[in-house]
Amino acid sequence: MTQRIVLFLFIYSIISSCSRSSDIVIGTIDLGESKVLLTQEADSLNVPWDLQYDRTNKCIIFSEIAGNIRKLNLETKEVVLLKKIPDVFQQRSTGLLGMALYQPKRGAHYLFLSYTTKQNDKIYSNLYRYIYTEKSELKNPKLLLRIAGNTGHNGSRIIIGHDQKLYWATGDAASDHFAQDSASLNGKILRINTDGSIPADNPISNSYVYAWGFRNIQGLTQGWSDIIYTSEHGDAIEDELNLIRPLCNYGWPLIEGRYPPKNDIDSLKQLTFTPPVRSWTPVIAPSGMAYYRGNRIPEWRNSLILTTLKSQSLRILKLSEDGRKITDEYILFKDLLGRLRSVITAPNGDIYFCSSNRDWNPQKGFPKPNDDRIYRLSKTGEAAGKLIRPIKAVEADGHLLSGKQLYASYCSSCHKADGKGIPGTFPSLENSKTVNGEKRALADILLNGLKEKTINGVKYDASMPSFDFLKDEEAAAILNYIRTGFNNQGSTFSINELKQYRKINGNNK
Repeated sequence: MTQRIVLFLFIYSIISSCSRSSDIVIGTIDLGESKVLLTQEADSLNVPWDLQYDRTNKCIIFSEIAGNIRKLNLETKEVVLLKKIPDVFQQRSTGLLGMALYQPKRGAHYLFLSYTTKQNDKIYSNLYRYIYTEKSELKNPKLLLRIAGNTGHNGSRIIIGHDQKLYWATGDAASDHFAQDSASLNGKILRINTDGSIPADNPISNSYVYAWGFRNIQGLTQGWSDIIYTSEHGDAIEDELNLIRPLCNYGWPLIEGRYPPKNDIDSLKQLTFTPPVRSWTPVIAPSGMAYYRGNRIPEWRNSLILTTLKSQSLRILKLSEDGRKITDEYILFKDLLGRLRSVITAPNGDIYFCSSNRDWNPQKGFPKPNDDRIYRLSKTGEAAGKLIRPIKAVEADGHLLSGKQLYASYCSSCHKADGKGIPGTFPSLENSKTVNGEKRALADILLNGLKEKTINGVKYDASMPSFDFLKDEEAAAILNYIRTGFNNQGSTFSINELKQYRKINGNNK
């Protein structure tokens, strides 16, 4: 009998070990004293948008943009479907987006969701609350808020603050007015009780509004001393990292980045705005963000971990002791894993993040087979796989880039490296009547942007921002690159021609 029990336990242990998925090692980050292992935890996902750590079940809950909520077992690597949200409207960047898992020591546990719906040709952003059971079941959905939405600029990140309040980052819904409109809940940080009511101690009485003046926040997290940080997409320039304070105006659409535009500075002298603590031009498309407070990886303690889409990288933003300044910035995985969307930190100090290569705007070389994926960063004693070294971010040194380099920085994320654009969203530049046409008209489009969405009889979803900030030589380099490339045969621009066009338009540089 004893021999049978021993044999049974032996066979069971073999079966159990075989049923566990081993980590797929990609590489090791050398930080000097510490080594950090990069492993793949899950693959073949459909655009995971947000990750949450379930402290009760020690697993990861994540949303997929088409409407699925799934659970990743961190031991077995098994991914299971928890719920399909039936009324999600998914098109381009809309869908099931932000989540926040609330697991207090006492009382009900909730999962808060931000997703878009469509009714009678109108798009809405919705904040829902589900009861989240110990078995990871989602029950009793309750609509807390519904605001205007659009095919883009829906924001949608959610966190539970240290004060046990919800913070919901809403986009401007592609409106030129919502972010500065006190009557609109778009383009704001909203502070909300977990039952959907307005907190009695909100900075504006009987209002959800906590701060305003935002375009399209994609990252939201809170640091050790109650400081809330956001990462935000700029238009053509000035992606931002902001430190959020109540009753503060962050400027959009009147101001981008740290300073008002020079040609509008007189009209904006009376505006009080809060500048970002960091901004990026060329833009990097910052996305999800997490604060790293642990000692497991001491080099990253008191840092913001930032995912990026256009830059296709993970960034480590080292904070000052008081958390109010960025003292260092390092870049990881540049172009290695593709677009990165969301990141979280686990209680044991591990970091989990996900790719977004099957979304509406994949970069060159992506998606790869078995995208999208969830990755883990964990401290290790021995290096394995590819050796990865962080790259220190540096400010632009003023050196004039080539037309190809400038195009890659400012244009390729929409029109693509091959100039073919995205059908129905961004027009192709290849053998284009507009690109080969009258020079002044093309220069006007580059310098002033284009709101008209029908081009040569074809309707597109997205408009084009102004690139007026470019220097004359930079604008000429980009225009000449597209007029002589992509099977175009247009004549080239001189710098003097650009100066004349600017003078005519009243936007001298």
